[in-house]
Amino acid sequence: MPPVVTVANLRKSYGSLVAVDDVSFTVEEGEIFGLLGPNGAGKTTTMECVEGVRKPDAGEIRVLGQDPGARATDLQNRIGVQLQEAQLQKRIKVWEAVDLWTTLFPTTVDGDALLDELGLSAKREARFMNLSGGQKQRLFIALALINDPEVVFLDELTTGLDPQARRKIWQMVLGIRERGKTVFLTTHLMEEAERLCDRVAVIEHGRLIELGTAEELVTRHCQERTVHFSSDGEVGAEAFSTLAGLASFDSEDDRYQLVGTGPDFISSVIGCIAEHRIRVTDFRTETPNLEDVFLRLTGHSIRE
Repeated sequence: MPPVVTVANLRKSYGSLVAVDDVSFTVEEGEIFGLLGPNGAGKTTTMECVEGVRKPDAGEIRVLGQDPGARATDLQNRIGVQLQEAQLQKRIKVWEAVDLWTTLFPTTVDGDALLDELGLSAKREARFMNLSGGQKQRLFIALALINDPEVVFLDELTTGLDPQARRKIWQMVLGIRERGKTVFLTTHLMEEAERLCDRVAVIEHGRLIELGTAEELVTRHCQERTVHFSSDGEVGAEAFSTLAGLASFDSEDDRYQLVGTGPDFISSVIGCIAEHRIRVTDFRTETPNLEDVFLRLTGHSIRE
C-alpha cells in the first residue's frame, strides 16, 4: 500500500527563523507515527503543514494521495484534527459541540456512541468550562473522530495532564488504531512515544535527525546495558573476565556494577552469577530508552 502521508524536503520559515528545514518522512497505513522532539523543535509547524493549515515554503506533501494545500476541502472530510491550542465557547455543552461538528461533514458517526466510547456520556450536559483537562482532551478527540476519518492528527494531546488522565488518553489512541485508523501525533514526552508509536521521527531545531522504531533507535545508538547487584560475599572481577561484551566492572563495599553491550549481555551476567554460585541479595538492570537516544544524539534532555 502507498504511504498515507508523504513528506519530502519540507521547509518552513518565519522571517529569519527556519522552523522546519528539509524534513522528509512517510506514515504508513494503520500505524501510530510519532514526531518526537523538545518544545520549539518544529513538530507543530510540520504537522500544520501536513494538515494544510500552513503553507510550506518548499517541499512536497501528500496526504491520502492529495496535496493538503490544493485540495483542502476534499481532504478535510477524510482526516481528523486535534490542535495543540484549542478552545471552545466556554458555555457550550458537550452534546452541543458534538452536534455542531456533525453539521460540518457530509457523513458522520453516531455522536452519542462516540461520547460513550470516550467515557463522556455522563458529561453530555456539562459545559465546556466545567470539564477537567482530561475531559476536554477527550472531547477534542471525539470532535476529531466525528467524521470517521482515515487519518487522525493529534498534536501534544496529553500536555499538562496528570498521569492518570494521560494513560486514559493513551488507551483511547490505541483504540483508534484498533479501529483501522492511521494516527500521526506529536509529543515531547518520551514515555508517550515509547508506549504508543510504532515508529518515531526525532526532530531537533527543525531538522529530522533520526527515524525508526524505538527498538531500532536504541539498538543503533545506545547498546550499553548495565547490571547492578549486591552480594554478602566477596566477588572478584575474574568471575566475569570471560564475559562477552563486558566494558567495565566496578565495586563498592557489597555493591557491584557491570556495563556491557549486546542483546545477551544481561542474561550472560546472570549465567556467570549462577556458574560461580554468587549469593545475590539485590539485583536490577538498566536498559536504554528513547531519552538515552536523544541525549546521545543531541547532548541534552528532550524536556529542555
